[in-house]
Amino acid sequence: MIWLVGAGPGDSGLLTLRGYEVLKRADVVIYDRLVSEAILAMIPEDAELIDAGKSPGNHTLSQREIEAVMIDRAREGKNVVRLKGGDPFIFGRGGEETEAIIAAGLAFEVVPGVSSAVSVPAYAGIPATHRDYCSGVSIFTAHDKDNLLPDFSDTTSIFLMGIAHAKELQEKLLLTLSPETPCAVIQDGTTARQRIIRTKLASLHEAVIKNGITPPAVIVAGNVAGLSLDWRSNLPLNGKRVIITRPHGRGESLASRLRDLGAEVIHLPAIRTETLHGALDGVSLGGYDWAGFTSVTGAESFFGLLAESGRDVRELGSARIAAIGRTTAESLSAHGLRVDYVPEIYDGVHLAEGIAQSGGRVLMFRALDGSQDISQTFRNYGIESVQVYIYRIDYVKLVHVPNYTDIIIFTSSSTVRGFCQSVNTMRDVKAVCIGSQTAREAVRQGFSDVVIAEQADIDSLVKAVLSCS
Repeated sequence: MIWLVGAGPGDSGLLTLRGYEVLKRADVVIYDRLVSEAILAMIPEDAELIDAGKSPGNHTLSQREIEAVMIDRAREGKNVVRLKGGDPFIFGRGGEETEAIIAAGLAFEVVPGVSSAVSVPAYAGIPATHRDYCSGVSIFTAHDKDNLLPDFSDTTSIFLMGIAHAKELQEKLLLTLSPETPCAVIQDGTTARQRIIRTKLASLHEAVIKNGITPPAVIVAGNVAGLSLDWRSNLPLNGKRVIITRPHGRGESLASRLRDLGAEVIHLPAIRTETLHGALDGVSLGGYDWAGFTSVTGAESFFGLLAESGRDVRELGSARIAAIGRTTAESLSAHGLRVDYVPEIYDGVHLAEGIAQSGGRVLMFRALDGSQDISQTFRNYGIESVQVYIYRIDYVKLVHVPNYTDIIIFTSSSTVRGFCQSVNTMRDVKAVCIGSQTAREAVRQGFSDVVIAEQADIDSLVKAVLSCS
């Protein structure tokens, strides 16, 4: 994968969140001279750094060499970030590099950056536009590809908030531009509903009316409007909006994967979790054959409570450790606790059944008011179990809910209930669920189109979402 990332004008605080997100995942970073030291310091230590800096008369690598290195590293299966000052598509030769990537047939994404054209004046207290002084701004480079002053009449015109005045705009542009000048109208840009209408200046207003274009939309007039370096259309989730209902701190990796595939992702945490302080007070951890954990939150709460009370994990003695899924097992392993059993199907019932078949006394670390299926399963098998409730789940009142979506991801029954408590609509949307328990709750809440991920992990969720597209 290749990302063309705009690093902004210098201040590391002006690197976009998406830019930072992909930069932290980079195996290779090819960076320009104007990328600040503060942003270079964010690059992972084990990433390969390639200096592609250019100054007048001194090019570390030629443009063709930069493109070749970028493509070669990506073909090796590496995550490549082409890190450029400002914005890649404003005098950054990002268009040329995009053409090279498309010709190579590789997947890529353009991550826009904050351009120095507007940010540097802003930091100096100079607004690029002001209703009392001007109604537009033109951006030029002081030299063309032959190092000459450019022809200032051969420029790109970009208009914001122009749809209602498309006819008048067309008439004025025709006073100076050819009727054959390429134009593009981009509605709902950068979102799942983005539409691009291409036309000629002579038919600009007609195209706006014919295609039912409504604000917000941007109008571009000039030769570049005839280019089509579209990187989004080849992504499998392009045009899809996905809502993730996991709590804060739990959905970032999934969101990143879905964005890589072209989705517009909205993180709406439907629940929050809270460790129940003092939950281990007076609880004996020894004398059990099994200790079971039903979630990553449970694992983290357990170790937090141990530290809080000055106790030690060795109190579990020789108890074998069971985890509901791979992610929970990884969390326990990170704390030095080796996991002995993970069920093939990642849900509470299968966890309990697997433990029960080995017999012995069981200590389970659970969420307060969680599903009773686990306890009932142990009773069905005649297994003695003690349920220790170490964290609670609260529903979050969702306020900024979008008016539409294509897919909602639920990772537990509580996320379904939390979402439905705030949102009475969207029951006709595809619901992607972890486990049969979550799916049953989604059906109970009125969802009719339910897809169950094969496993309770990110790879399976992504696969399930792709199956919906």
